[in-house]
Amino acid sequence: MIRDASFVRRRGVLRTLAALPLTLFAAACGLGGARTSPGMNPASGAMPSGQASGSQVAGTTTLAPTPSCADADDPTPSQTEGPYFTPNSPLRASLLEAGVSGTRLVLTGRVLSTSCQPIANALLDFWQCDSAGQYDNRGYRLRGHQFTNADGAYRLETIVPGLYPGRTRHIHVKVQAPNRPVLTTQLYFPNEPGNQRDGIFTPELVMRLADTSDGKAGEFDFVLVV
Repeated sequence: MIRDASFVRRRGVLRTLAALPLTLFAAACGLGGARTSPGMNPASGAMPSGQASGSQVAGTTTLAPTPSCADADDPTPSQTEGPYFTPNSPLRASLLEAGVSGTRLVLTGRVLSTSCQPIANALLDFWQCDSAGQYDNRGYRLRGHQFTNADGAYRLETIVPGLYPGRTRHIHVKVQAPNRPVLTTQLYFPNEPGNQRDGIFTPELVMRLADTSDGKAGEFDFVLVV
């Protein structure tokens, strides 16, 4: 379907605003409240439904909400899997365990359809390098999968990954609605010097990020064609 010029301009404005620092983004959009995410699937061992997800950050700064549901009509772009994916990762919503050190990151968001409907029981399989830029290719350190709850929400506890040679900072993820194809993609961090030098970086995959009292809080919504 051909989109009219006003729609294209609206999408361009949203993407430009998404690249701004959080405080400027909120000011530009007239946004004042913090966003909280619903709880995870009980099988994942994450927080119960309705509990705050760490969107409130230290001081007065809050995470800006992701674009409204009316703008969730562009599917999340796919990206290369890379050489270090390992199948059959453990079911867990926290990748924090003995031997894992670094800045704590809590990533929250939802999995939605292009018609803005939440996708329950969607699979999310995350993997990343450690704070030194090393992947665990023998075991499952910093690897794990989980499922969205009835509201399409997920919550991941991990660390900010280090810098893998030749790449900007990133987290790998596979997302799959029940009985649908798998989306393989990557999430990026805002204001990273390596973003513009990375050949596969795309701004549509930059998460929103803010400081918290004990690390970082990130947010990203995945949009799938179902």
